[in-house]
Amino acid sequence: MIIFTHPACLAHDPGPEHPERPARLEAVLGGLRAEHGDLEWREAPMVKLGDLRRVHDEALMHEVLEGDFDGYRMLDPDTVMGPASRAAALRAAGAGVAAVDAVMNGETTTAFCAVRPPGHHATSHAAMGFCLFNNIAIAAAYACDRHGLERVAIVDFDVHHGNGTQAIFGNDPRVAYFSTHESGIYPHSGAPYERGVGNVFNALLPPGSGGFRFQNTWADELLPALDEFKPQLLLISAGFDAHMRDPLADLMLETEDFTWLTRQLRDIARRHASGRVVSMLEGGYDLDALRECSTAHVDELR
Repeated sequence: MIIFTHPACLAHDPGPEHPERPARLEAVLGGLRAEHGDLEWREAPMVKLGDLRRVHDEALMHEVLEGDFDGYRMLDPDTVMGPASRAAALRAAGAGVAAVDAVMNGETTTAFCAVRPPGHHATSHAAMGFCLFNNIAIAAAYACDRHGLERVAIVDFDVHHGNGTQAIFGNDPRVAYFSTHESGIYPHSGAPYERGVGNVFNALLPPGSGGFRFQNTWADELLPALDEFKPQLLLISAGFDAHMRDPLADLMLETEDFTWLTRQLRDIARRHASGRVVSMLEGGYDLDALRECSTAHVDELR
């Protein structure tokens, strides 16, 4: 297994009191180095502009990469850039591309990208929901175009629906999207009837849902559909904000629930994708829960 990260991702600063703060990644890296320091660690490269263009339009790329500003710049009410944010966004997206190359070239079967800012809310034309570029979508499009894959699956267990990821691939049958998320919260999308071209699978979890409902929803609804899709590569949007201690949502999952799902996903990857899994960090805003869950997640992947 390879862990991809970069110091630039720690320098992204959306401002004081913002929940998507550098301490999040510090907590993740601290846990991973303590428990998995023996793994191979690599610095994430900067993503190439051509790889960004597969999923993002020129206007968004210019807004994030070229605009001049002093101090902080708000892209939407929740999404803020600081002076170091451009480099962080380029490294976060580059981590996913490098991880796809590593698993497709046989250097490893699994990889975890410990990066920020997160990505799954960013659409083709807009940064939103703390996300500048859609890291997982960039990785998926790269896998299809550069490695010739015909079936790439994205599994998203972040408590918030990955509206950007779904929108980017809603008309692309090469990429299937599978998500559980809390109902009634940001970004107010991801209803079960949203099916794309038959490649989108959403399941809503009511506030207060715990591990029993989470595990049964995946076991009864989403994992059978994922198995039927037979992915050649499995990508994970690994958000841990459905944990019961997280302050931004109201699900009641525990670390063991994420561990269980990771194990199921690993089994499906072994059946269909020669074990190839790339996981990318998304949300999670209680530092202790984030550290514990990300460490356990990597423990199941290694």
